Amino acid sequence: MKKIRIGYFADGPWSHKAFEKLIIDETIEILFIVPRSDTNDNTLKDFAIRYKIDYLFPVKINSSEFIETAKSYNVDLFVSMSFNQIFKTPILNVPKLGVINCHAGKLPFYRGRNILNWALINDEKEFGITVHYVDEGIDTGDIIKQKCYLITENDDYNSLLEISYVECALILYDAIKEIQGGNSKRIVQNTIHPVGFYCGRRGIGDEIINWNQSSRSLFNFIRSINKPGPMATTVLNGNEIKINKARLIEQAPEYICTPGQLLAKTNEGFLVKTADSFLEIFEIEAKVLLKVGDKLGI
Repeated sequence: MKKIRIGYFADGPWSHKAFEKLIIDETIEILFIVPRSDTNDNTLKDFAIRYKIDYLFPVKINSSEFIETAKSYNVDLFVSMSFNQIFKTPILNVPKLGVINCHAGKLPFYRGRNILNWALINDEKEFGITVHYVDEGIDTGDIIKQKCYLITENDDYNSLLEISYVECALILYDAIKEIQGGNSKRIVQNTIHPVGFYCGRRGIGDEIINWNQSSRSLFNFIRSINKPGPMATTVLNGNEIKINKARLIEQAPEYICTPGQLLAKTNEGFLVKTADSFLEIFEIEAKVLLKVGDKLGI
């Protein structure tokens, strides 16, 4: 099989396993690595040194200077994995076979940012990983490969991350091999759904718990941002309380009471009132002593 020459635009844990998968294939040649401009990732730099790959940093990918640099490598394909700059038409036209991206979302749904968090918040029963061609839109290019994975009641942000780190590497590799072999397929996204949808970036303040939600919604919220996320956060008399885990109580009856109030102590944490019933919270980080009767959120 003819060797395929790649420029790798990548950052963070998402990109490490993919790199390790690509580098052992002798028919794939990574000519350069471009990390995020604000990177704290030394692993890719170490990879570049170990495998004698050019490490281009910092880079503005749409600048005329970088476009000329990229052209000089005569690459076949640009590969994006957890990269955060938008590819515009001039740079998209540089590689012979285009630019592809691996996205942990079931395109054309879940375009945008923080997709695993949003999938859990939205009580999805599965999440997708998609490899697609990059165009000037955000996650709108033709789909090459897509695979879906079940979300169970025991899953949380951390478990979905662990699945994604492994599965993104595998599906990305398979997509590159199909492109290399000339047998890749292109699925136009609007043939799946005419609109799809976007998710916005989560930021400071989005971790605050609203106890006036159902037990199911709060369970999903807490597990959607558990470690290594910021953890769901509430307050007690001005003191910050972080909650890493929650558990639904089977057959918990609906009734009216005060949302956010601690109702009972359990072996691992507390029962807390929600808008409709109650749930258990545990793995709690607090600098104050919590006790039954406390009202969280005030």
